[in-house]
Amino acid sequence: MLRGGGISDLAVLYAFDEVPRHLFVPEAVRHRAYENVALPLGHGQTISRPGVHALHLQLMELGGTERVLEIGTGSGFQTALLAHLVEHVYSIEVVPEIAKLGRRSLEAFGVENVTLRMGDGSRGWEDHAPYDRILVGASAPQPPESLIEQLAPGGRLLIPVGDGTTQRLTLIVKPRGEFEGEGIEMTTVDEARFVPLVGEEGW
Repeated sequence: MLRGGGISDLAVLYAFDEVPRHLFVPEAVRHRAYENVALPLGHGQTISRPGVHALHLQLMELGGTERVLEIGTGSGFQTALLAHLVEHVYSIEVVPEIAKLGRRSLEAFGVENVTLRMGDGSRGWEDHAPYDRILVGASAPQPPESLIEQLAPGGRLLIPVGDGTTQRLTLIVKPRGEFEGEGIEMTTVDEARFVPLVGEEGW
């Protein structure tokens, strides 16, 4: 399914083999866990299609040594995938009930290289910055300045940008060298459809 959708990163494909999606979805929809569809988590939140997660991880160009900030822990599924692919994951969730769900699932799965927090993800997590990669699972009216500031030189930030009607999956690459922070590259990857990023630098 993922290969047919254009996913060629072997590490990403291996991570999907190692992380059972059914452990990260509510029991009521567990029978649909391996369909390429988004599923409801409750409280207005969803878990994205496996194909969407895979595309985002492939776009991150992960090598295994990165420190990653994830905005939107959600069910914890993408967090668990990241834990297989990078050195450490810092993940923030703003909805208390979803944060508890994600924490329970990740603890049950036994990941150790993940640090979780509940709070406003639109402002990032300055305590552990800079990050080699930042992956945002909710749409913002524009890329939050706090996230760009917390991105390491040479780092990549992936975020859906737009409103509830039109969103664009946007890849931001921060340059290295003498003029770090200047000349940020922004590329529109695809159309997107995500829940809003709630917070001071979101909606």
